[in-house]
Amino acid sequence: MPDRSNAIDRFISGTDWAHARRAPLAGDASNRRYERLSDPASGRTAVLMDAPPEKGEDVRPFLHIARHLSAAGLSAPRILAEDTDRGILLIEDLGDDLFARVIPAHPELEETLYATATDVLLALHRVPAPELAPYDADRMTELAALAFTKYRVGIAGDNAGEDDFRAGFRTILDTLAPCTPVLIQRDYHAENLLWLPDRQGVARVGLLDFQDAMIGHPAYDLVSLLQDARRDVPEAIEAKMIARYLHGSGLDDSDFETAYAVLGAQRNLRIIGVFARLGREYGKPHYVDLIPRVWGLLQRDLAHPGLTGIAPMLQSALPEPTPANLSLLKTA
Repeated sequence: MPDRSNAIDRFISGTDWAHARRAPLAGDASNRRYERLSDPASGRTAVLMDAPPEKGEDVRPFLHIARHLSAAGLSAPRILAEDTDRGILLIEDLGDDLFARVIPAHPELEETLYATATDVLLALHRVPAPELAPYDADRMTELAALAFTKYRVGIAGDNAGEDDFRAGFRTILDTLAPCTPVLIQRDYHAENLLWLPDRQGVARVGLLDFQDAMIGHPAYDLVSLLQDARRDVPEAIEAKMIARYLHGSGLDDSDFETAYAVLGAQRNLRIIGVFARLGREYGKPHYVDLIPRVWGLLQRDLAHPGLTGIAPMLQSALPEPTPANLSLLKTA
């Protein structure tokens, strides 16, 4: 894409980073692309985000949420330069110390990192949420149904049970105890959190990949953090962080724990469907390999009494992620 490349070159030439060295950074499951810019004179670094509008990307939500998080005293990347029409941003480089890398290298820090990340949520949830779309029962049910339309269809060839699931799950969501909605980042986990030990308090957690934020239940991002599709969070740490959040928030323990299980089921069903779709439709089979972990988390959630209305049906309708079944999701 020479035109895109030229536009990026012009953008960078109009900043203080015109003479910086550029190197690609690992991307994510989106159409966004990242580069690290290094200034040879000062040693400073920054990150270029290339989010082409023609591929459905829009940097405005990222800018909106980044500024909200920063105003709350949290470590979202500072915006150094922007071209919103072309989808090009230059942002603060928060480094490479993802939780997912720091914990294996320094396992003694694991509980500290998760405790600080939990405190980030407590701090964020004390701040009035910005105006965003709601992650409501309709939206959650629709996305959870991907477990039928993408995962079951990919293995069994049909979506049998989807209508019963939708009706039953919607009823469960509607009966959750009401709670003041908060900003939910929706991908709040170890691959999107950076450890910044030179900062203080909750600012020690760098935040990434929050552009899809919505308004939802305060349990949602805690589930995202502690029921991680990509790494095993020890159950003892999970229990401690739930207790930590409850102590700091003052929310009712029973209502919150029910919501935690229900939203965990919703999230894990959605992820199973998304990973199946990435494998079958986008040629990304490594996501399929993560499904067994998510399946295990789903089974834990379904054991909660708040999900007895749909647990037997789900366990019957959704095929187990056996090696043979998973292989079907890797073949387009």
